[in-house]
Amino acid sequence: MAELSKSGTPSYCSVTPPQSSTIAGLIAGEAIGAGDACYIKAADGKVWLATGAANDALADVAGFAFIQAYAGDAVTLVTDGNFRYGAAMTVSAKYFLSGTVPGGLADAASTGGLAPIAVAIDATRIRIVPAGLWQ
Repeated sequence: MAELSKSGTPSYCSVTPPQSSTIAGLIAGEAIGAGDACYIKAADGKVWLATGAANDALADVAGFAFIQAYAGDAVTLVTDGNFRYGAAMTVSAKYFLSGTVPGGLADAASTGGLAPIAVAIDATRIRIVPAGLWQ
């Protein structure tokens, strides 16, 4: 399995995502980078980096961080749309939640990241796969 490296700071491909594709009004539980895959912890309602290291709640991706946030900051998750993310990606390659890099993507399934959560639409952009589309 190879990790997908971010090329610069990931950014959503339009000025703002439509409201129907976001979860707003959330608070970050830790430092989160733009484009990181995140989950919402039931115990505190805060946003944390998702990880596919185990098949548990931490692998339940709620969305991708719209912009960088630090612990205690407001954060918005994007659930659908395109992100400028990597470089030299293969069109139509599917990406899964990483089992080794919290919030990251990998080119193969992990223990908790069994279904694709993004697909490359060109060499630099990914399309976020809405929850359940490939499950």
